Amino acid sequence: MTSLPALSALPTATYRLQLQPDFPFAAAERAVPHLAGLGVSHLHLSPVLEAVPGSTHGYDVTDHRSVRAELGGEEGLRALAATARAHGLGLVVDLVPNHMAASPRHNHALRSVLREGPDSPYARWFDVDWPARDGRLLLPVLPARLPEVRDRLRISGGALHLDGQEFPLRAGTEGLPLDELLDAQWYRLGWWRLARTELNYRRFFTISDLIGVRVEDPEVFAATHAKIVELVADGVIEGLRIDHPDGLADPQGYLEDLAAATGGGCWTVVEKILTGAESLPAAWPVAGTTGYDALRHVDGVFTDPVGADELADLYRDFVGKAGDRGGRWEETERRAAYEVVSHDLAAETAALTRIAERICAADPALRDHAPWALRTAIRELLVRVPVYRAYRTGGEEVLTPEAARGAKAAFAVPEEASAVDLVRQLALGTLGDGPEHRSFRARFAQTSSALRAKSVEDTAFYRYTPLLSANEVGGDAGRPAVSVEEFHAYARRIARDWPGTGTVLSTHDTKRSADVRAAIAVLAQCPQVWAELLTEVAGVPAPDPHVAWTAWQTAFGFGTPDPERLGPAILKSVREAGLRTSWTEPDAEYERAVTEFTAAGPGRIPLRAASEAAFALEPHIRAHALGAMLVQLTMPGVPELYQNTEREYRALVDPDNRAPFAVGPDDDRTALVRAALRLRRERPEAFGARGAYAPLTAEGPAAAHCLAFSRSDQVVTAVTRLPLRLGEAGGWQDTELVLPAGRWADVLDGVREFTGGPATELKLAELFADRPVALLARA
Repeated sequence: MTSLPALSALPTATYRLQLQPDFPFAAAERAVPHLAGLGVSHLHLSPVLEAVPGSTHGYDVTDHRSVRAELGGEEGLRALAATARAHGLGLVVDLVPNHMAASPRHNHALRSVLREGPDSPYARWFDVDWPARDGRLLLPVLPARLPEVRDRLRISGGALHLDGQEFPLRAGTEGLPLDELLDAQWYRLGWWRLARTELNYRRFFTISDLIGVRVEDPEVFAATHAKIVELVADGVIEGLRIDHPDGLADPQGYLEDLAAATGGGCWTVVEKILTGAESLPAAWPVAGTTGYDALRHVDGVFTDPVGADELADLYRDFVGKAGDRGGRWEETERRAAYEVVSHDLAAETAALTRIAERICAADPALRDHAPWALRTAIRELLVRVPVYRAYRTGGEEVLTPEAARGAKAAFAVPEEASAVDLVRQLALGTLGDGPEHRSFRARFAQTSSALRAKSVEDTAFYRYTPLLSANEVGGDAGRPAVSVEEFHAYARRIARDWPGTGTVLSTHDTKRSADVRAAIAVLAQCPQVWAELLTEVAGVPAPDPHVAWTAWQTAFGFGTPDPERLGPAILKSVREAGLRTSWTEPDAEYERAVTEFTAAGPGRIPLRAASEAAFALEPHIRAHALGAMLVQLTMPGVPELYQNTEREYRALVDPDNRAPFAVGPDDDRTALVRAALRLRRERPEAFGARGAYAPLTAEGPAAAHCLAFSRSDQVVTAVTRLPLRLGEAGGWQDTELVLPAGRWADVLDGVREFTGGPATELKLAELFADRPVALLARA
């Protein structure tokens, strides 16, 4: 097949498209002219390999050997690449190395394992603990206990069938009586509720429908990456987004293998969630992260810290929750971690306990640790990992001696608490390097990342909700604001260490799009306005105060009453919170009350127009949204636009934010996007790998309300922070900004010019006379 000529290795900007059967490659091809006109350099496609039929996301990969037929197959992908290249665009593809769909009907590798057991040539693909379940793999796929569905099982064509599901039969067993046949398989069909405690294969987080893949095995890596490597070699794919690297046994080793296989010239970013001041491991051969760390800093610098604290006090008074059930962030986070590790991840902690038991049994110096003590030590250490996971180096900074001392407090007998030291050493890899030792270290790290994701992102973020804009992947709900100084320090570090990293504001995984978060964040500048709004709608009875606060704040951010979109989002929030109902233990009466409340209140009442004070916030919401967008587009890194975000885009948690792309009318956001991206393409030296970042500091009474920086003395970005507080303090008054020396043209209006230099202070009232943001280019 014909190879395409290479474009620049470092994208100028990417545009994410969510592919699905309703938006295949051909539809993306038709969108290329519009997207090229925005000024992006690459299209970023959601996963393109074969997936479960009908999948709207593509992360449930079924066959790595082929491009997904429902999207148009390899021919359609190559046609899209050719059209994109004709318009000066390349392709970046989302790659899913950690897991596949656990669908025997569609996953050829898993089907072979179920038919042939440990002797299957694909047995090494998956982490299966065969001895744990008497040499059989548990498939938690039945809608009820086996006796209740037994009469619906059918045998034909060498397979077992149930309600559209299909399971291959072990050779020579098809003629057996049903009960004997079931017992003779390499798998055991089980009730879906058994997955929590009995599962004996590694999965993605707590999703038993996604089975983990052992890409650390060279043969597995080669088989699962051959097609992607071919497409990279042919120039069809120029960049890769690596989904959930923390799920892998050895992320660095995987990334080194990937770099070697693709020749090292493929722009690669990883979906790595950094916590607090955590840095991306310097040894990883990648350009950076997918950008959630940038999202946290951009959102944070536009959030009022004083008002956020006031809002948290109002929230606690309003919801009346206990500290560990949504009242205080740290306590809520810790309780959620205990619940998830003990309940949702019980099978994972059991697997770790079994490995630890085998290690102890094989070494006389390690014997006589009771299984319960090992299990307790594993649990207590896991909940004390302050980041997603430890890596090859730096593990001692994650699993600290202080963490070990805290874990020992769970033991009444000091001698039994020594199990903590054993588990810590195993997790750090200091007790040996045998197969079981390596397995424990990897599985502990993999479980740690699953625990962090499920307990923080998918539980605590839904329980502690004073300011929902802060409850985003990679965010810190207990500290939603970032100072200007912190932002500048972060941007300088990115420019120096990771200039090719990704930056985002909205993604397919954000719980609320950037525009929704901007509206909510403005409430931190006016907590009393929010309290008054809640009083005004108090006549709509809610199932409980927490739901009322969360639902009304979601509706305020969304901006327009829409029960069909708000209803599912609010229902998902109460299920994820797990306080009154959950996905696995639903309370039908409570959920009905939540649905009725949403329809009668947040889904019907236009909250942002409910009062003069609320309506007056609209200009401040716009200022926040435009400011955040301009900062993201011009700060260090490679900015990504999520589909439809070149204009105002209000979306809630998935699946709401994964609707097919559609070209819409331009607005002032579109003009800003085009101007910023045109500059990035025209002046690569200012924004590229060697582009410098320098903070610019305003002087005067309102200096704190201006965030400004220059890129290589070629481009200046200046935006308004906390405009409501600014107005309350009297506006810009005599506040000034000194531009770098030279003549500067206003890119957003194409008319104004300014002079920079030490003796030519620029009045911010003049700079922001027409809009709350400014983008200047050296003339």
